[in-house]
Amino acid sequence: MIEYALLFGLGFLTAAFLVFLVSPAVHRRIVWYTENRLKATMPLSPQEVRAQKDMVRALYAAENARTTQDLLREREKSLSLQLRHDALAVDAGRLAAEISELQAQIGEMHVEAAEQRSRLRKDENYISQLKTNLHIAEQSAANKESELAAMRTRLSKLGEQTDGLRIDLAARDTEAESLKFRANALRDERDTLRQDVNLLQKRARDAEQKLTQQQHMVIRLEDKAARDNASAAEKETLVTRRQQEIAKLKEQLKAANAEIRKVNRVLRDAGLAGMAAELTAEDTTTLTHDSAVMTAEIGEDVRKRSVALAERLEKAKTVTGSDGAIREEIASIAANMVALTALNEGPSSPIRALLPDAAETSPSDRVSLADRATAVIAHSQR
Repeated sequence: MIEYALLFGLGFLTAAFLVFLVSPAVHRRIVWYTENRLKATMPLSPQEVRAQKDMVRALYAAENARTTQDLLREREKSLSLQLRHDALAVDAGRLAAEISELQAQIGEMHVEAAEQRSRLRKDENYISQLKTNLHIAEQSAANKESELAAMRTRLSKLGEQTDGLRIDLAARDTEAESLKFRANALRDERDTLRQDVNLLQKRARDAEQKLTQQQHMVIRLEDKAARDNASAAEKETLVTRRQQEIAKLKEQLKAANAEIRKVNRVLRDAGLAGMAAELTAEDTTTLTHDSAVMTAEIGEDVRKRSVALAERLEKAKTVTGSDGAIREEIASIAANMVALTALNEGPSSPIRALLPDAAETSPSDRVSLADRATAVIAHSQR
């Protein structure tokens, strides 16, 4: 109904607006036809013409005023109709929104109704299941009552057994207390053993560190020993060469001494004692030269061995276990120094009087410093 009313109002307003637009043209055309007819029917004087014009103007003014008033009224009506149309449009929109909301609510209600129906079906199925479960539970309850009777009898038997077990449990508690005391004692022993193990592990770590240090020291000493062996081999070859040269010189010296003795005898027999003294002086000079060579060799050997011993003493500050070899080396160097001093002083040295003879042997296993010095002097004089 509202749509029809709105359509009717719009049609009426459209017709009124079209009449308002067409009425001036129709009015002018009517006036034009009327004037032409009047002009055709009777002649007019100027006064009449003016009067008619005034009348026409008055009529036109009146008609125009009437038309204006009608137009104003129509405008007011159209404005009121427009306002009413707007209000109706707003009401129509509100009603359409309400209708859409109601339709949405109806759709939701349909969905809820379907859900309720499905839920009702599920509840009916659940009720039927509960009924079957209740029947099964009643049957199981009857079975359980019979089982309970059996369990009561069994429980009475178990009560008797629990009494016996309580007695056993009391005995076990006493045994557990004794075991606890024993466990505490074993725990104390375990703690002491752990402490001992920790101490032994610490000692083992220290021993490992010392062993690694000693291994490094052994490696360094092996390297040094290899170098010393190489140098010793070179020295031995040099010493053998020198000993061979010394042996040759001694043989030559013996031969020369034998010849000198023969010559001295001949000269003494001939009465030439001064020439014999000169030959004896030359012999003494030759012996002095040999002893100086041996002294220089012994001094060089002592110097090298002293340097090597100083290095070994520096390294022996951190590593122990080679004290016997170091003492032996120190004693040998000291004996060489004593022998070198005795050789430098010559046959008149007081050290020779303090030293034992080369043929004498020490009664003990330990070789004394005097024996070592005597051996070095005897070796140098060969």
